Amino acid sequence: MLIIAGLGNPGSKYAGNRHNIGFMAVDAIQRRPGFSPWSKKFKAEISEGELAGEKVLLMKPQTFMNLSGEAVGEAMRFYKLGPQNIIAIYDELDLPAGKARIKTGGGHGGHNGVKSLDAHCGREYRRLRLGIGHPGVKELVHNHVLGDFAKADQAWLSPLLDALADNAEMLAKAEDSQLMNKLALAVGGKPDEEKPKAEKPQPPKPAGKSHIHQARGGAKPNLPTTGPMADMLKKMFGGKGE
Repeated sequence: MLIIAGLGNPGSKYAGNRHNIGFMAVDAIQRRPGFSPWSKKFKAEISEGELAGEKVLLMKPQTFMNLSGEAVGEAMRFYKLGPQNIIAIYDELDLPAGKARIKTGGGHGGHNGVKSLDAHCGREYRRLRLGIGHPGVKELVHNHVLGDFAKADQAWLSPLLDALADNAEMLAKAEDSQLMNKLALAVGGKPDEEKPKAEKPQPPKPAGKSHIHQARGGAKPNLPTTGPMADMLKKMFGGKGE
């Protein structure tokens, strides 16, 4: 069984905030066939369904962001699961808008929802980070995070969320690189763009000559042309004229 928890703040006041992209992501998955309507349990809104043959519990903690781990931890213990059975989806300031990255474990990066999950669930859960971009200066971060997505953001936000929902089975099966490719393509990026480009093969350099070989490649030595030595050399090398 998997718990896929989107992080955000409850209530209409926060519904369109950048900080609520995790809620938006699980909402998009829940709208796909096979998931139950939202109901309330574990201090969260939950929806049950199945992905890739595995039972899935979608969660939107209603504890406010800073206490997200209380809700997820309660569900984790109820179903006797470990952090390896949890996928958290949340906003990431340090990724450009529309970029996505996924990993297991790691630091909280100052994200209070992730701090709470770490405290209540352990740290070795999978983390799908969805970039919301950085406003450029620290003083603007609070208003940026708790501000609504602009209309222009829909150009990448809707395709990103749709692609995540369409390929949610990849998320369930931990086909992470394939999922990242799908999400990158959905927003007009290139697959595997984080990987360093392979260097063009360089033509092989001519083998370095040893000092002996180099010496042999110099001027021809002076050989005798007459006398017994000359006769012997002619016999050995055929005595061909130039």
